[in-house]
Amino acid sequence: MVLSPKKLVHSKWTAINPQNREKYFMVVRLVQDEIDPKIVTEVTLEAVFSKRHLTLHWRDLSNKTIWKTGWH
Repeated sequence: MVLSPKKLVHSKWTAINPQNREKYFMVVRLVQDEIDPKIVTEVTLEAVFSKRHLTLHWRDLSNKTIWKTGWH
């Protein structure tokens, strides 16, 4: 799957191995490179259940052993 950083905000994700009843997440923020703001470096996900935030490299969402696109 090819991810476009421009389309990540408000996208929905399902954790393959949920922890602490946090299965469903939504991208709430993009972290951009300080030198070149056109480059997205990280994304911040918000757990739907707990509202906890999780920041990770945006390409980590491509790992199908950890994340699935959409809410399943």
